[in-house]
Amino acid sequence: MRWISIELSAPAARHDVVCALLEGAGALSITSGDAGDRPVLEPAPGETPLWPQVRVSALFDGDYDAAPLLALLTAAGVEGVVCRQVADQDWARSGQDVMPRHFGWRLWVCPTDVAPPVPDALVLRLDAGLAFGTGSHATTGLCLRWLARRPLADLEVIDYGCGSGILAVAAALLGARQVWAVDIDPQALRATTDNAARNGVIERLQVVAPEHLPMLSVDLMVANILAPILVDLAPRFISMLRPGGALLLSGVLESQVVDVVAAFGPRMKFLTPVLDQGWACIEGIRQ
Repeated sequence: MRWISIELSAPAARHDVVCALLEGAGALSITSGDAGDRPVLEPAPGETPLWPQVRVSALFDGDYDAAPLLALLTAAGVEGVVCRQVADQDWARSGQDVMPRHFGWRLWVCPTDVAPPVPDALVLRLDAGLAFGTGSHATTGLCLRWLARRPLADLEVIDYGCGSGILAVAAALLGARQVWAVDIDPQALRATTDNAARNGVIERLQVVAPEHLPMLSVDLMVANILAPILVDLAPRFISMLRPGGALLLSGVLESQVVDVVAAFGPRMKFLTPVLDQGWACIEGIRQ
C-alpha cells in the first residue's frame, strides 16, 4: 500500500494552526519533530515545550489529491513543504533504527554500542534519544561534512548554540586546540559536557552560557541555529572572528539565505551556499 506524505517546517507559534489545517484536510496522522536539530532537553514537570522550529509530517491515503492543500499552505506562507509518495513500512521500527553515519574523511558518528564499518574511523559517539542527535538532520550533516573536510588542527573554535554538542565535539576530535560550546539552555550545556567526556575531549572544551563567554578572537565560528537569531547575532559573531577566520552558518532555509548574508554586511565574504533538502549551509570569511 502507498501513502502521500506532506512534510513542512513551521515556527512553534504556528504549530497548532498548521496541525489544525492538516487535520481538517483529512490527514490520517500528524507527527511533529525537531526541524533544526535543537533538542528539548528534560523539560520541567508539567511543561510540554516545542522546538523553536518544528518539522511537521502528515500522512494521507495514497489516492489523496494534495494540490489544493499545497496551494493553501503556500498561500499561508508555510515554507519547506515537501509532498511525496511513500511505501508502506513498519513505521515504529524504522523510527528507532540508528545506523553509523559517515561525514567525510575518517569521521563517523555512531551510537555507543555500535562499531564503525571501517577500522581506522575517527568515531564520535552519540546515542539516540531526546537529548542526543546522531547527525541525521540535514543542517547538522552539512556542518559535519564541512568540518571533516577542513584542516582544524590547532584552531580555536566557537560552537554557538551547541545543543547536544555534536559539532563542538566533532571539532575537537578533528584536531581543534580549544573549543567553546555555547548555549542558552543549561540542560544543553550539561548534555554537551557529558558528550565531550564520553568522547575524551572534555579537556579541550569550555562549555558556557552566552553571558559567560569572554571576548575572544577565534579562527572558526560555527552556528547551527535559526535564521532570525543568526541575523541578531551577526555583529557579535563578526567581532569574535580573526581576520581570515571562517564562519559556518546553518539552520537556514534556502529562502532565508539572502537575509542572513545581508545581516553580516561587507566585513564577511560569503561563498556559494551548500544546499540539502531545502536547508543551506553558508560559509563566510572575515575580511
